[in-house]
Amino acid sequence: MDANELAGILPEQTNALYRYVRSISRDSATAEDLVQETLVRALEKSDTLRSGASLRSWLFRIAHNTTIDYYRRQREEPSEDLALEVEKRWQDDDYTVDASVVVTRTETAEEVQDALVRIPFAYRSVVVLHDAEGWTAREIADVMDLGLPATKQRLRRGRMMLVSAMAQGHERRVATANVPLRCWDARKHVSAYLDGELSQITATAVEKHLASCPTCPPLYASLVSVREAMAGGLQDPDTVIPEPLAQRIRGLQD
Repeated sequence: MDANELAGILPEQTNALYRYVRSISRDSATAEDLVQETLVRALEKSDTLRSGASLRSWLFRIAHNTTIDYYRRQREEPSEDLALEVEKRWQDDDYTVDASVVVTRTETAEEVQDALVRIPFAYRSVVVLHDAEGWTAREIADVMDLGLPATKQRLRRGRMMLVSAMAQGHERRVATANVPLRCWDARKHVSAYLDGELSQITATAVEKHLASCPTCPPLYASLVSVREAMAGGLQDPDTVIPEPLAQRIRGLQD
């Protein structure tokens, strides 16, 4: 397909792409970036879209691969260990969850999203495409270059992991019931907090969260340590720009 022709019809596909990517990414800003990168890649590869091929499948394959690349850069690889651990737990006759808690959490999109991002990308993407977008296992297999049995296995394990994550999320909520802000809401403000850029209200909320959350203080302490190390200077005598070169650079700027 011609790139100009494709550019004319891409806007019609953007909502579906964003809905999918937002469901499997950690925040809306990341999803927007990934969708934009997907559209750029699509235009660059427009000549690979064969006549009669499904535009939807082609675009979602690009979105899937773009998102995989992103999470690999973030060092979030598919975790077979977690999948096997959850499946082993489900194989135990004594394992169960509080169904009323899970059902209540599913009534809030934010709670479902919170649980989704706690399971590996390879599994949550299959669950989202199948159960949220209505794709068949065969369609997903084609997009992800998987065999049909492997796709169905990921769907089964992904659903189990999602249910367990929903139940565990409730347990965490109970344990942190008196902690101001949710962890991500606090963590996304920490950088601005370190730089003194937050309003007094938000800064106070972050401080209260750090004072009572069991998991965020080590992350905050590590950020402080890294920032102080950077501020201490990393110059190596062998890497400092020689003065003659520095003068030439300044000359180019004049």
